[in-house]
Amino acid sequence: MKVKLPLTEDIIKELRAGMKVELSGEIYVARDAAHKKIVETIEKGENSPLPVKGATVYYMGPSPAKPGKVIGACGPTTSGRMDQYTPKLLKLGLKGMIGKGLRTKEVKESIMENRAVYFSAIGGAGSYYANKVKKEEVIAYEELGAEALRKITVEDFPVVVINDIYGGDLYEEAVKKYKRD
Repeated sequence: MKVKLPLTEDIIKELRAGMKVELSGEIYVARDAAHKKIVETIEKGENSPLPVKGATVYYMGPSPAKPGKVIGACGPTTSGRMDQYTPKLLKLGLKGMIGKGLRTKEVKESIMENRAVYFSAIGGAGSYYANKVKKEEVIAYEELGAEALRKITVEDFPVVVINDIYGGDLYEEAVKKYKRD
C-alpha cells in the first residue's frame, strides 16, 4: 500500500499489523537525546521544534553523506529506547513511528488509545533506505550530531506495520505462528 504523509485518520484505520507500506512525504528523525530535549521543552510549556501533531518520527541516526548523496546510511535504531517518551508524544498527536524492535505494553496501549501506528524498517538496510531519501535538513539540536532533530523527505520508503489501532502486533502474531509446541 502506498501512503502519502502526513498520516490521516482514514489512512490509519486501513493499516493492519503485517501490512507492507511505502511512505512518501515528510518524516522527522529523532533518537533518544532529541526525544529527551523535545519532551523537556514541552513540559516547560515551550514550543517544540518537532511539530508533533500529525507527525511521523523515524528513530535513526544517519551516517555522513558521501559526495553527491543526500544522506548517508540511515537504517532504524531500537525503538524501545524512546518508549519512556512515546506515550506523551502520542497524546499530543504523534501519528506514526518508524524503528525496529518491540514496544512496551504502555506504548502499544497508547497507540490504540491515540490512534497511531508503529512501523518497522529493516535493520541492516541503511544504504538502501538512503536511496529513498530525497531531501534532508537539521531543524534543531545540531549539537547532538547524528542525534539532531531532522526532517527528511522520502519517496516509496518501505516499512511494515507492527502495531495498529486494533491491538494488532506482528511480532506477537509471528511468534504464535512459528512457535513449536
